[in-house]
Amino acid sequence: VLSQGLPAIDAILSGELSAVARAITAAEADVEKTGSLPEDLKHAIHAAMAKSVAPVVGITGTGGAGKSSFTDELVLRLRQDFPDLKLAVLSVDPTRRRTGGALLGDRIRMNAVYGEGCFMRSLATRASGTELTSAIHNALAVVKAAGFELILLETSGIGQGNSAVMEIADLAIYVMTPEYGAPSQLEKIDMLDYADMIVLNKFERRGAEDAFRDVRKQVRRNRKLFDVADEELPVFGTSAAHFNDAGVNAAYLFLLEKLEGHTEDAWGSQCNAPESRATNKAEAVIPPTRVRYLGELAETVRAYHRQL
Repeated sequence: VLSQGLPAIDAILSGELSAVARAITAAEADVEKTGSLPEDLKHAIHAAMAKSVAPVVGITGTGGAGKSSFTDELVLRLRQDFPDLKLAVLSVDPTRRRTGGALLGDRIRMNAVYGEGCFMRSLATRASGTELTSAIHNALAVVKAAGFELILLETSGIGQGNSAVMEIADLAIYVMTPEYGAPSQLEKIDMLDYADMIVLNKFERRGAEDAFRDVRKQVRRNRKLFDVADEELPVFGTSAAHFNDAGVNAAYLFLLEKLEGHTEDAWGSQCNAPESRATNKAEAVIPPTRVRYLGELAETVRAYHRQL
């Protein structure tokens, strides 16, 4: 072990999870205090990283769009299809300016990241001023040096113009909801131009079909894909909070196709290809019209007791 409680480089390169976690902590500190990460350790990490071919999948989108839930569904399917895959998940949460703290609460919505073969780490944006932390390059270097074969990078919530994840990700997924406002608002979203996949999450909500149609039209105009069929556009309607959602399955299979273009590995899946790239509301466990069914029962009972 090096000075300052840092892990040995051999422990990092072998993928020892505690060593990887401590190295990322040191890499974060190195951004704020130059020299906290010794040069020999930094050089060894970046030398090992240069040999890595692990693709980075950036998952970004508006706050509350369901990025963490969607990421968790991807992790679940990846671990089922590829049990030997070494998977790293880096999640960035915003730092509050008033208190200087960050919730780092992505684990609240993630259930599939626990167990062998998967490493999950939360990071705070701190004073970066973007949806990513200034230490993200160092953190990616550490997980690549540790031999992880696929990295999912989830950013904090962003607005309309931010697309910083494009600079560090091999593939980018933009997650949004049907509540984006008037169709003209779509003109302002940079990621509709650049993202490899656009995911319209929370598709069970009212008006989702109209929003799905509008997003497809906008993507077609932005990218001049006038001869491409609707079902071939990289736009997916998902309900990530639902079990075995068809829209998530379609997005997942599309992601595997994209990964095959970035690696020499085979990314075959046991997941059945759905007929459409959007959730079928008719197959929902709880129909959209009955989402408040239990709430309505409770209100009826309370009203009955008030009358007694």
